[in-house]
Amino acid sequence: MGTVRHILQKKGNDVFSVEPNSTVYNALELMVEKNLGSLLVMENGKFMGIFTERDYARKVMLKGKSSRDTYIRDIMSEHPITVTPDTKVEECMALMTRRYIRHLPVIEGDKLVGLVSIGDIVKYIIEDQQFIIENLEHYIAGS
Repeated sequence: MGTVRHILQKKGNDVFSVEPNSTVYNALELMVEKNLGSLLVMENGKFMGIFTERDYARKVMLKGKSSRDTYIRDIMSEHPITVTPDTKVEECMALMTRRYIRHLPVIEGDKLVGLVSIGDIVKYIIEDQQFIIENLEHYIAGS
């Protein structure tokens, strides 16, 4: 099984982010526009945290706050769990399952280099298993 690096090589390193001083409303607009479940929070090129749909549901909506009057800095998840490009895909799956999270920022050294979601992990595992199955079928068929 592969590593996060393999996923990022196929998916790319593009990430969408928002600044801590942005309103939750503006962040939600970007999430809808790009069909995302999370945004990384960046300030002056520095990774500060993550804002997710769960943050919105639990820290804004259920608290009766206004998304137009609430700032990302007030509800973002600071110090989220991160992985490196060399983290094994199985480790990511176990971590996400154990910690009930759907997004893992990818850090190399002190630099943000990408983001993987549970969807990225599942897609990679399915493609890897399909590759193994096809090779076994060719081996069994003798071709």
